[in-house]
Amino acid sequence: MYKGKRIIALIPARGGSKGLPKKNIKVLAGKPLIAWSIGQALACRYIDRVVVSTDSPEIASAARRYRAEVPFMRPKILAADKAKSIDVILHALDFYAAKKNIFDIVVLLQPTSPLRNSGDIAKAIEAMFTKKAKAIISVCRELHSPLWSVALSADKKLGSFLGKGAEKQNRQSLPVFYRINGAVYVADTDYLKQNKSFLGNSTYAYEMTPERSIDIDSELDFKIAEFLKNKR
Repeated sequence: MYKGKRIIALIPARGGSKGLPKKNIKVLAGKPLIAWSIGQALACRYIDRVVVSTDSPEIASAARRYRAEVPFMRPKILAADKAKSIDVILHALDFYAAKKNIFDIVVLLQPTSPLRNSGDIAKAIEAMFTKKAKAIISVCRELHSPLWSVALSADKKLGSFLGKGAEKQNRQSLPVFYRINGAVYVADTDYLKQNKSFLGNSTYAYEMTPERSIDIDSELDFKIAEFLKNKR
């Protein structure tokens, strides 16, 4: 709890993964991938419940082993490739609401971001109050400006750059851009239910370093994350 608000951390982890099979329980630096997010949530003093939403008995078993709650199995319709995160979150909130268990704030932690830490989660929650925001999304600075991006024709001929004249400028003179890194999402539950998204007019950013912003989607991402974890 923080400033009188009840906070639930939700870790979504479906069994199917085409890019990297069984990635959520693939062992990273001695632990199943999902265990890192569970540990970070448990270590954050503001969080009241740490819940894993999954359709996989294997993931559910691993989550319970690392002290997360798995009070339900996710319906198959919410575990399909096209299932939306917002529907997974609302399903979990509705499950608890039916038991008269109401939460003021939800924190979404994707298991594919194992390099965030409990401090990132705490600071994102604190930012909700200092900025008087309804939602906070973690971001990191883009190392390469998107203005240097260019379209290619079928025969690989260079097309127009996204930033007109950007190709003639050095990196230091270009505007700084940030990308959503997928590590931490925080929102007022009423705002999330009304908005059906973390994005909105009252959403602010929490900046993280690129090193803690690895989002695992491939074997290469996994190896980079493992290297950084072992280095720590």
